[in-house]
Parts: sequence; C-alpha cells; structure tokens
Amino acid sequence: MAIKTYLLTCGGTGCVASHGTELYEALKKEITEQGAQSDAQVVRTGCFGFCEKGPIVKVLPDETFYVSVKPADAKEIVAEHVVKGRPVARLLYDKSQSHLNTKLEDVSFYQKQFRIVLRNCGVIDPEKIDEYIARDGYAALAKVLTEMTPDQVVDEIRKSGLRGRGGAGFPTWMKWKFSKDAPSAEKYVVCNADEGDPGAYMDRSTIEGDPHSILEAMAIAGRTIGAGKGVIYIRAEYPLAIEHLETAIKQAREYGLLGKDILGTGFDFDVELRLGAGAFVCGEETALLASTMGKRGMPIPRPPFPAVSGLWQKPTVINNVETYANVPVIILRGGDWFAKIGTPKSAGTKVFALTGKINNSGLIEVPMGITLREIIYDIGGGIRGGKKFKAVQTGGPSGGVITADYLDTPIDYEHLQALGSIMGSGGMIVMDEDDCMVDVARFYQEFCVDESCGKCAPCRIGTRTLLNLLEKIAAGQGTRGDLDKIREVGTAMQKAALCGLGQTAPNPVLSTMKYFEAEYAAHIDDKRCPAGKCKNLVTYEIDPAKCIGCTLCARKCPANTIAGERQKPHRIIQENCIKCGECLKACKFGAVSRR
Repeated sequence: MAIKTYLLTCGGTGCVASHGTELYEALKKEITEQGAQSDAQVVRTGCFGFCEKGPIVKVLPDETFYVSVKPADAKEIVAEHVVKGRPVARLLYDKSQSHLNTKLEDVSFYQKQFRIVLRNCGVIDPEKIDEYIARDGYAALAKVLTEMTPDQVVDEIRKSGLRGRGGAGFPTWMKWKFSKDAPSAEKYVVCNADEGDPGAYMDRSTIEGDPHSILEAMAIAGRTIGAGKGVIYIRAEYPLAIEHLETAIKQAREYGLLGKDILGTGFDFDVELRLGAGAFVCGEETALLASTMGKRGMPIPRPPFPAVSGLWQKPTVINNVETYANVPVIILRGGDWFAKIGTPKSAGTKVFALTGKINNSGLIEVPMGITLREIIYDIGGGIRGGKKFKAVQTGGPSGGVITADYLDTPIDYEHLQALGSIMGSGGMIVMDEDDCMVDVARFYQEFCVDESCGKCAPCRIGTRTLLNLLEKIAAGQGTRGDLDKIREVGTAMQKAALCGLGQTAPNPVLSTMKYFEAEYAAHIDDKRCPAGKCKNLVTYEIDPAKCIGCTLCARKCPANTIAGERQKPHRIIQENCIKCGECLKACKFGAVSRR
C-alpha cells in the first residue's frame, strides 16, 4: 500500500541538541502504536534553516509546517494529523491560520530566500543516496562525463559568475583553469570544510543535509582539471557531518559514482576525509594544505598558488563547501541561468548563519544584492525584545560592523568591502543597543590572538598589541593616543601580515572605531561604558528612597555583597561587587540602577 503521509523531521545538529532525535523516534513509535505504518512514514532530513523554531516537522503532501515540536507532541500529531487529517493548530508557526494549514512558503522567514546550495536540506534523507538521485543527483556528473569537455565545464562556470564563497570571492572558473592547464600527471581536488568563524555553521549544515552534492561537485572538478583524488578537510568537531560524509562516500562507491571507471567512462576519482583540530588559521588554503599533509597548519608565501603547486606540490583546486554545492546546479541549469540571480559582479546566492540579537535566528540562503534591512527585518523578524538595532558583524573575525545608516546596502562582495567589512564565509551576527563596541572588538581580537599561528611578526605581535590596547580602554585606563596606536598597528598588519588572518584581524577594531568613535571616547574621556558591558566602568547602586527591603536582590547576589535588614533600604558594598548585574535583574521596584 502506498504511503499517503510523510513526516519530515529536522536531523541537523541544532535540532538534535533540542531533542530532535527523540522526536524522530517518538513519531516512529506513535505511527506503529496507532496502526498508521501503512499510511505514514517518518523521514529524518537535514537542517530546515529556521533554527530559532526547531525542532521542525514538515508534513507532506499538504506541506503543513510545525515548529518548536517536542517528543511529547508526537502522539497528538499522529492522532490528529496522520489519522484524522486535521492540523495541530498549537504547533503551527502562524496559529491564526490553522484552517489554512500554514505552509513553508507562508512563513516570512522563507519568503525572500532562494535555495540553491540548500536545495536538498530539509527535503531528503541525507543518508539515502536514492533520494539524492531522485532530485537530479549525479545527473550533472553524468553530463560532464558523457557530454562535456573540461574546457566546456570551465566555460560554463565562467559564464555563471560563481565566485569562491569562502571569503575572498576569487572567480571559481579561473582557479579551475589554472589547475587544468598546469602540466602534471597528478592533481588534487580539496574541499575546505573547516569553517571557524564564531557563530558560523553554513558548511556544517550543508554537509549534514546534502553530502552527496559535495561529492558530485568534487568529482566534476576532478574530471575538469584531470585529478583522480579528492580530499575533504573537515574539523573534527563536526561529528554528524563526518558521519554523513562517510556514509555518502561508501554509498557513492557502491553505486559506481566514486572509485574506478565511474559510470563506465574510464574516469577514476575517489574521495577521502582528513580531520582538522579546529585551528581557525587552517581556513587559509596553504595552512589547510600543510595540515592535510601532516604538518603544522601554518601559511606560506604565495606564489606559487595551490592551483599550480598545492597538495604534495601538485596542482590543486581548493574550494569551500558552499562553492562546490553550487556546481551541479550550474552544470544542469546552465551558467547563464545562475548569472541572472544576484548582481552582475556577485552572481547567485549566499548562505548566511543569522545569529545574535535577532528574533528569527537560523540558516538562510538569499540572492546576492538583497539588503541588510530585508535580511534583519523581513527574514530575521527584527531585533529581539523590541530593542534598537545597533550593528551587524559580517565576515566574523575578518570582517567589520555595519551600522543602521547602511541597512539598505545591497549585500555583495563590493559593497561590503566598501564599508570596511567582507562577505567572509557567511557569519552574520546582529547586535542591539546593549552591546558595547569596544567589548565586541576586544572579543574578536582575543579570538585572533588565540588562533594566530605566530609565524609572522605582524600578526603575532600585532594582534596581541591591539588586544592589550583594547583591554586598557575597556578598563578605563585608555588615552586618546591609544586610538592612534590602534590605527597605526592595524594599518601595518593589513599591509604586512603573511596571510588573511593577520591581514584582516584589525578589521573589527578599525570598523568599530570608525562608526562608534563616540563610544570609544566615552570609555577614555568619561571612564564610562554606555552599554554597561565593561565591568570596570560600571557601578551598581541602590536608591534608598525606592528600596523597600524585600531582600530579593541580596538573595540573587552571588558575591553576598548586598547589606541591609528586611523592610529597610539595602546598600551594595562596592569593593566586593563583581558587577554581574543580577541585582538589577532581580529588583522589581526600580531601586537598582547602573551607571
């Protein structure tokens, strides 16, 4: 008997952490216990993207979209929706539309998205190759092997305008052509799956939800440049992605889509995994290659570039996960089709991990050229708690902040660079009025100090110098001359550092100084942190006229530094205060203030 209802459940890392696995098992159990196994089937997919509302269950064929589903909801979903055909209104994203069966396309989070990279995430079971094949999987590889020459593949990628999605935006076709034309009997294809930006999880989710798209694209690249071996360099902290890749590689070999004589064409290509230890610097391609070869992950001067002399000194194409995921679609639908999406210089889409002080955090894929305002307010649902938008950080530790004055700026490589930021791999962290820009710059600089390999002096010494100056300012000990030192050191690093980590490490500091100079001045001149984040510049006080002696603040204080008798005004012993702010949160009468 044919299955009438499919329950698609999110199996990405975010939903697994929210009891998604238990939900999946509970749905299967309820279908069996309620005798619906001949009519319904549960499918575990990859990430739906709407992480704020996970775990998610999407019901097919009516496409009902349930959010924030708990394992305890499984019984009602099966009893009402599967057995009786009635949606469970309380689990719908828009509960006012229960009679309409709220569908994914009705949800504002998805309405301005356009999925190419994430086309299969939340749609197929990533551990079943047949489901990938059913959605044109490996058709692009077959086309390349039987209908196209390597030059034609390069030309199609050129027409698409696809640029590297790992950060710098280098034209993909050019990198492939350099390797194709390089004289060598041995060549390699490498996938950079070592995303390390704070708050970034684009590549991880793509692999978890659609691992075969990466394998297919790497095989296409191998055929194009004349390589027989592919390597996926992935951080060991991604166990689910690694598991899905291992399963996909095994299945592709069994189907004759990896290994010897692929599809009977005489083309040999196989893929292996190399696990990284999580070093941010290994996102730089020469450091990544060094780590892949068992050496310490440190960059080397270029040229020669990896496309000519890379892994084991052989011509090597390196692209990141997102770049590869576009390739099969470009081959099947054509470069001209892809080029019509986005902007003339930044074609296609971009995947972002939208996080921070935003109502709808999650993984999004949008056309290049969309504005920040559309992302933050139309897709992201605005700032959490009704707070005022302050800035958004793009590009992680290598990027910069963008303020409210530039919310209508199109998102593409050129516009972001003009604002002092970069596209990066796709991290997008939203900040509100409660965030301190000095503290934000200090956080990113501390990250860069920890992640610097220390090989070159501009990065090794420069990042530490910048951090020391920022900590001095945050402690209320800074001077105006420190700002000049920051600019001087930052500019020198941008010009002299060996690799992209050191060259871009000053970006968060310089951009926050550019757009929030008054905030730096408040820390230096007034010894005050306007956002109340820098503890050395914050004082909590109790107004005796408002305090009724309820003792709630004293009971919440972890340092036992609030003195006073019940029903009498209390006071804070300032020399013992750790500036945690628990008293301010606890007080219901407005007696506690921060200055």
